[in-house]
Amino acid sequence: MGYGNNQVLDKEPNSIKLKYVKLGYHYLISNAMYLFLVPLTLALAYNLSVEDFIHLFDHLKLNLVIVILCTMLTVISATLYFMSRPRQVYLLNFACYKPDSSNLCTRKTFIQQTRLVKDFTEESLAFQKKILERSGYGEKTYASKAHLEIPMFDLSVKAARKEAEQVMFGAIDELLAKTGVMSNDIGILIVNCSLFNPTPSLSAMVVNRYKLRGNIASYNLSGMGCSAGLISIDLAKRLLQVRPNTYALVVSMESLTLNGYVGNSRSMLIPNCLFRMGAAAVLLSNRSSDRRHSKYQLVHTLRTHKGADDKGYHCVFQKEDPDKRLGVALSKDLLAVAGEALKNNITTLGPLVLPISEQILFLVNLIARKIFKMKMKQYVPDFKLAFEHFCIHAGGRAVLDELEKNLQLSEWHMEPSRMTLYRFGNTSSSSLWYELAYMEAKGRIKKGDRAWQIGFGSGFKCNSAVWRALRTIDLANEKNNPWMGEIDHFPVHVPEVSPIDF
Repeated sequence: MGYGNNQVLDKEPNSIKLKYVKLGYHYLISNAMYLFLVPLTLALAYNLSVEDFIHLFDHLKLNLVIVILCTMLTVISATLYFMSRPRQVYLLNFACYKPDSSNLCTRKTFIQQTRLVKDFTEESLAFQKKILERSGYGEKTYASKAHLEIPMFDLSVKAARKEAEQVMFGAIDELLAKTGVMSNDIGILIVNCSLFNPTPSLSAMVVNRYKLRGNIASYNLSGMGCSAGLISIDLAKRLLQVRPNTYALVVSMESLTLNGYVGNSRSMLIPNCLFRMGAAAVLLSNRSSDRRHSKYQLVHTLRTHKGADDKGYHCVFQKEDPDKRLGVALSKDLLAVAGEALKNNITTLGPLVLPISEQILFLVNLIARKIFKMKMKQYVPDFKLAFEHFCIHAGGRAVLDELEKNLQLSEWHMEPSRMTLYRFGNTSSSSLWYELAYMEAKGRIKKGDRAWQIGFGSGFKCNSAVWRALRTIDLANEKNNPWMGEIDHFPVHVPEVSPIDF
């Protein structure tokens, strides 16, 4: 017993020393330019006398034409630079829809409702119960009324429209109340929903409800999976580059009513257990005057598509089972495909966000392994040096576990994703915003903080968005945060469970 304690004590000073050595290295490399230029500037200034400055001024007077030409050239160049650089995109605010208690779907309720579906075999019912028990979900997730009423699965377009209106309009109403922006001022509208695509479109439903202006640039994205929310952000960013002084409204949601699977294929039963009701509305602006009112500035968006690979293309696939029942099948290759997509995404994102110190370590490791054939582990950059906060799509417990391990994140960094999964379930593309709302409710967002949103979706896609906080978020000044009134109950402990074979 005593020997074991001494071992721990011996290791702690070494680990602390290593930590500070690493911090010192990063500081030295990241600030090398300043550490070199400051002494050089002071040395030059110290060696110049008053006579040297007078001589320099006289020399400039004798070459007045050259000085004027150089000044004009500098002014013209600066003007061209500021006119041609990308417009800054700001996030004024966002809202996450929180359904009322009539939409609550406890584990018991879910199991009772599935038993009412006569098409399920006992094996399928037991499998869905097992999935739910290992999902990491709590007792307060939400489902559509069509899935909670008796009989279950009201497969009508009318019921699906009602669900879409409930979540979309609920989120938009909250957002407009938060920002005070008039609906007529919105110039760009993007709505994403993968599985429900009525005619007229969901975006047309929003235009009709809020009487948006006739020349609005309206887009309806479908079939793009859980990462469609970040695709919408990227599209909005690009549109804001060519439409000055404009607001862009992005609405991310998923509809469950028409997409309940009533067959017995295990790979197609999983989405029944995982997806829950939710939606988010985000208001972006490119007006420089909105900077002081905004919460975040969009720094980067990056999209990675693995659709050219057959394994990636088929790992999340809507199809009919042998009995011609429609559903979404999840492949056993999903985790491997997601890992490969993430690897490609962060390889491109890394040079844009990582400090130069981490890039040097990665390059040295790469040269040692590839050129000198040295047997050593691949160096995984420390993204905690680039970001203070991580919003990882709450698609499922296994995905979160894998990313926590691969990115070497702590429980604190994973807490928003895990608690969102526990409290709201997988709300598809809107889950990233429930996670950011969790951080705000916890008082974690400080001015200058950087947040990385990572979304995965069918296709297969991995998309990223990087935000910088423009101000410290104070929950006391916030309205309609979905975690309001219950944030003190989180985090909660979710027991570890073994994975499920399907």
